[in-house]
Amino acid sequence: MIKFPQDFFFGSATSATQSEGAGDIFGKSPSIWDYWYEIEPFKFHNRIGPKYTSNFYFDFKENVDLMEKTGHNSFRTSISWSRLIPKIDGRVNEEAVKFYKDYFKAIKDKGITLFVNFFHFDMPMYLQEIGGWANREVVDRYVDYCLNCFKYFDEYIDYYFTFNEPIVHVECGYLSQYHYPMEVDPKKAVQVAFNTQLASSLAIKALKKAGLKKKIGIILNLTPAYPRSNNENDIRAAEYANLFAQKSFLDPSVLGSYPEKLVDIIKKENLMPEFNQKDLDDIRENTVDFLGVNYYQPLRVKENPYIYKDDAIFTPNKFYLNYDMPGKKINPYRGWEIYPKALYDIAINLRDNYNNIEWLVSENGMGVEAEDRFKKDGRIEDDYRIDFMKEHLFYLNKAMKEGANCKGYQVWTFIDNWSWLNAYKNRYGLVEYDLETGNRKIKKSGYWFKELSDNKGFVE
Repeated sequence: MIKFPQDFFFGSATSATQSEGAGDIFGKSPSIWDYWYEIEPFKFHNRIGPKYTSNFYFDFKENVDLMEKTGHNSFRTSISWSRLIPKIDGRVNEEAVKFYKDYFKAIKDKGITLFVNFFHFDMPMYLQEIGGWANREVVDRYVDYCLNCFKYFDEYIDYYFTFNEPIVHVECGYLSQYHYPMEVDPKKAVQVAFNTQLASSLAIKALKKAGLKKKIGIILNLTPAYPRSNNENDIRAAEYANLFAQKSFLDPSVLGSYPEKLVDIIKKENLMPEFNQKDLDDIRENTVDFLGVNYYQPLRVKENPYIYKDDAIFTPNKFYLNYDMPGKKINPYRGWEIYPKALYDIAINLRDNYNNIEWLVSENGMGVEAEDRFKKDGRIEDDYRIDFMKEHLFYLNKAMKEGANCKGYQVWTFIDNWSWLNAYKNRYGLVEYDLETGNRKIKKSGYWFKELSDNKGFVE
């Protein structure tokens, strides 16, 4: 029997954009995703945009009932900035306040611990039009937004997060063109990264000054980088990859400072952001209380044997290349490697190098395309998802026995939801969602998750 503590959190995570729907009504203004879909719908799988998604805005009571039936003692979602504050004048949308109060109260009435994240890739379009995270003014507006969330919803919220996977909107928005504004501008990417970290730190500072007594953290996708071989060139490549992929937000968020090696690279590449000493002081003095850790797949890397031309556009791949490891275990539907031991490695790294900070697995899951193939007697028999969870929980439990300070395990996600450019291509839910009818049905994994939560463990 793999056992977890009695107060261990079992639950799931989602975001406002991916679950709420009601994308253009009840006072909500466009986020960058609404706008991007409007101008380039062909980039979204099956031309499905964020307008409807999984309909939580209307169906949250039924969904909260299903959370209870699938064993949730915790749940994480986000607040939509462009719903709560739909215009640049900063006024709060009272319809949004009512919705979130009703939604969050329904969760609390079930005895479910509520984690709320302020930002999950969904910049309001009116702020993107003035530069988004590249504009220092947006940092201040973000702090005001967080204070409004605290003012209206603190009675329902148990734990706060400032950002979800901030490295993603940096890389995808300003280097690789997977998020709007689809720019390729490494200097702006660095400024966006710095301003995002500063926003996180200043929000923590402002909220604690306003009277926040609860813990506040940040969610990072701590994807470990593994070298192709024991050759020193490959090992060095992995060190560089970890600088960019993990330490760029982990170190300032937890330790209050940036790694010297990373700063040296940014200086050498002439990419230093605009900042002042007070900004660095605020980052140093306002670290997180705990961490959310998202993990799906490892990062395999090898040396980059090529010489960059002098005027090449900078990317982190100057220091390493991705490595496609032969014979890896893989999720054939998503194309991602399955490597559960990485969760153990993440846990030990946090134990040994980050003050054994309190943390939880805030996302871990398996996306599968066309799950109807696995339907039997009207229910999706997703044994592959159960096996995936068991394998990861085994290694998490091993790390906890060795002193890792993990407090919970949340899967992505409770119910099949919309996933950025992929829309509903890959399904992750413990509950099946029918796009045409809105019908919801618990999958086999959802019933297994209930037993896991009730028993605080499972039989190997």
